[in-house]
Amino acid sequence: MFITPAFAQATDSAASPFGSGFEMIILFVPLMVVWYFLLIRPQRAQAKKRDEALKAIRRGDQVVTSGGLVGKVTKVIDEREIEVEIADGVRVRIVRTGVSEIRVKGEPVKADAA
Repeated sequence: MFITPAFAQATDSAASPFGSGFEMIILFVPLMVVWYFLLIRPQRAQAKKRDEALKAIRRGDQVVTSGGLVGKVTKVIDEREIEVEIADGVRVRIVRTGVSEIRVKGEPVKADAA
């Protein structure tokens, strides 16, 4: 068997192969900071933007539901539900969170403008 001098050196059997606990913390903290700025923070900003867009839905907006139906908002029922016309005379009630995209913003209604 071929053993180089680097592998043949005797090691302390009580030493951890990962180092001390303090060294682990020093490596873990920067990793968490990078994780926060690259993943968590942008995702929160995106979720906040989506919530604001869903709250701003008004009559006349063209929306796409999470099921893929495209329709026009005919009535805002309350803060949780809207009524969408998906075909001539076919209106469905959906939950606001069921809207995946707002395509065309409608004009403000007189009641909304006041």
